[in-house]
Amino acid sequence: MAAQEEDIDDLVPSDPPSNLLPYKTAFLQSCLSASVLTFGTYTLKSGRQSPYFFNAGLFHRASLLRSISTAFAQTLLHHCDSNLKFSFDVLFGPSYKGIPLATATVDKLAELDEARFGEVGYSFNRKEAKDHGEGGVIVGAPLQGKRVVIIDDVITAGTAMRGAIEVVKAQGGILVGIVIALNRMERMRDEGGGSAIGEVASTYEVPVLSIIDLNDLIEVLGELRNEEDMRRVEEYKKRYGASE
Repeated sequence: MAAQEEDIDDLVPSDPPSNLLPYKTAFLQSCLSASVLTFGTYTLKSGRQSPYFFNAGLFHRASLLRSISTAFAQTLLHHCDSNLKFSFDVLFGPSYKGIPLATATVDKLAELDEARFGEVGYSFNRKEAKDHGEGGVIVGAPLQGKRVVIIDDVITAGTAMRGAIEVVKAQGGILVGIVIALNRMERMRDEGGGSAIGEVASTYEVPVLSIIDLNDLIEVLGELRNEEDMRRVEEYKKRYGASE
């Protein structure tokens, strides 16, 4: 990835955007202040020139891990409150980035609502099966017969997420949902069509939730009166936005 970015010291809002849920606002503020979310010109793996870049790997300090795990937990809580039949037993973090995200989110869920989430487990996979000790590819809660939600940073082409889903299914888990940090809301192919997220949701018939999406980002830029970055992001969305 090649990048040319601007200084974002003046982009962090002093007052929360009025139309976003509080946990979305808090998460976006953390992303901006820690330069997890930056604006400029970035060449993505797809070859597209993106006006913004999101690097979840920068959530490596205690305060930032607390921020993203709280946002994941609040996203799940909000979905549970809006969909009373939705429930889960285990959060699964695909190796490697998903491991701390799922682990920390389990703790935050219990902190938010011990009665509902105090017994939720977490697990993650090894890249290579262990042939000694307890063996296997899974560390943490067993997945057999359990309702599983996958926690990860993004879905780009969907290849890595499909691999994680196959791990869950091979272990006898029942996939009930996926939560990611950012939904870029862009189509996979330049000539048109849907997004990788839409394809995963349709193929596996589960909800794919995100803490924030591109519309949230555009709204924040509007609240900040950052008209140039907002214009560039809107143009990017118009050019590459997914049909679903």
